[in-house]
Amino acid sequence: MKHLYFLIFALLIAVPAAQARDIERPQPEIATGTRDNVVFTVAEKIMVATAHPLATKAAAHILQQGGSAADAAIAAQLVLGLVEPQSSGLGGGAFALFRTAEGNLTSYDARETAPAEITPELFLKKDGTPLGFYGGVIGGRSVGTPGTPALLKILHDNHGKLEWEELFTNAIHLAEDGFPVSPRLVQMSEEAFTKLSAPRQTLAYFMPKGELLQEGQILKNYAYAKTLKTIRDEGIEPFYQGKIAKEIVRKVRTAKNPGYLNLKDLEDYKVIERDPVCGGYRGYRICSMGEPSSGGLTVLMMLGMLEGFDLSQGATSRNIHLITEASRLAFADRNYYMADPDYIETPGKLLLDTDYLQKRARLINTDKRLYEIEHGIPDGWTEDRGENAGPDAPGTSHIVVVDEEGNMITMTTTIETAFGSRLMSGGFLLNNELTDFSFLPKDEEGNPIANAPGAGKRPRSSMAPTIIYTPEGEPYILIGSAGGSYIIGYVASRIIAMLDWGYTIEEALAMPNFIGTDEAVFLEEGLKDLKPNLLKLGHKVEITDLNSGLTAIEMSDEGLKGAADPRREGLAKGL
Repeated sequence: MKHLYFLIFALLIAVPAAQARDIERPQPEIATGTRDNVVFTVAEKIMVATAHPLATKAAAHILQQGGSAADAAIAAQLVLGLVEPQSSGLGGGAFALFRTAEGNLTSYDARETAPAEITPELFLKKDGTPLGFYGGVIGGRSVGTPGTPALLKILHDNHGKLEWEELFTNAIHLAEDGFPVSPRLVQMSEEAFTKLSAPRQTLAYFMPKGELLQEGQILKNYAYAKTLKTIRDEGIEPFYQGKIAKEIVRKVRTAKNPGYLNLKDLEDYKVIERDPVCGGYRGYRICSMGEPSSGGLTVLMMLGMLEGFDLSQGATSRNIHLITEASRLAFADRNYYMADPDYIETPGKLLLDTDYLQKRARLINTDKRLYEIEHGIPDGWTEDRGENAGPDAPGTSHIVVVDEEGNMITMTTTIETAFGSRLMSGGFLLNNELTDFSFLPKDEEGNPIANAPGAGKRPRSSMAPTIIYTPEGEPYILIGSAGGSYIIGYVASRIIAMLDWGYTIEEALAMPNFIGTDEAVFLEEGLKDLKPNLLKLGHKVEITDLNSGLTAIEMSDEGLKGAADPRREGLAKGL
């Protein structure tokens, strides 16, 4: 089964065949088993769901002390960086949607930025061909300026209630006294550190005395505790301008595969408040993250194309065919157009124009898979460019919180691929986020690629923290997922399951995954009976595990309902 993971990741992004052959595809964050039942709970006042029980408990404790949704998300992130270090942490970045109790919605872009010294040829060899994926990942070359600490600070400044110092207590305690190593971290560490190289300091932590971590082993991280105490006592300034920053830069620039991050890059980093992207579906209003994430736009494009089809019969072969075709059409536009809008002009919300989406939807053949799909051209757009050439790796985590006052946050956080660049500094892993850029700056015809590397630029993402509003305008569901570019399919399919098929959130998160790409439809075991009909419709079909990492909260008449994906170790907890 494991060989399929390489195949799956190779298909995450549709790229021209010649380019795809030049870029080695990594193994994604591996599947580590599925629990029998989705974690689900109902509460009256507060709710939090994260990908790890210790992070959920830390966030719930903050809520019980009178903290806000922002306070709880901060506490959760600090713990996740310790107990789920392969997926997120201080050395990475995040996107968050925050809705106040008064109804104001904003999105925070804390995506990593490219160092000022890089060029569009960052991932090219001397002969002009692209590096293999891990040739770019491991070491300093792939490290962008982290955004997570700055996000935590702005969330607290804008929406916090408790004192900053109180939010660090649980994470520091776990770092100093130790936490039990989870089964998932055991399997992830074995996969990562027995097959690929890593710096000595990283191996010393994840393979102490040269031995693999064991389930239930108590793991301590004094360096991380020291970092947290510094940020607790002095704020984020040492991270971006002081001793923590200097150590990060030293690690990046002296690594075996050195990078370009410097102190000025850290000092200049800013979180950007952006307007969310929103669209309608079946009378509901759905809002998510805009560029430089492609997640929100691509999810909304899929839904916009599917609105003209009756999907009410559930996860049938016909409906999965239609969803797959809408996904392929949306991804063709995603790969061609979407990038950091502060550095390159993109169509943006033009891609959500109703007439444009209906035109794209008319390309869908209900009886047969489209042989070939090209990007569309929204009205008023004429610029030629190339298609992205590079993978999205699924090293991410998702947090959802609702506090007693009705403030809420949906936040996706990442260090990019599992264990990031493999560099550790101050007890946390540094991201390899720059490999989310296209490895080629131009296509074979010489057209510039929108998502090419650029100094100060933010690489395109697929993260899609999402909030669904009822037809009456009330907040209904918070949702998001881990999973690289598959995040888009995981989130879109759950929206369809809840709004078209009448699934509850626990049913939606537990249902078998399906993902459609340009090359194949991937089905989990529970949908294997659909394979013959999908083959008749012209699809190649693979049966495999699909490692989503969803968390969700529903605001219902019965109270707050929280759920966590059974494919990971998450927990929902309320009061």
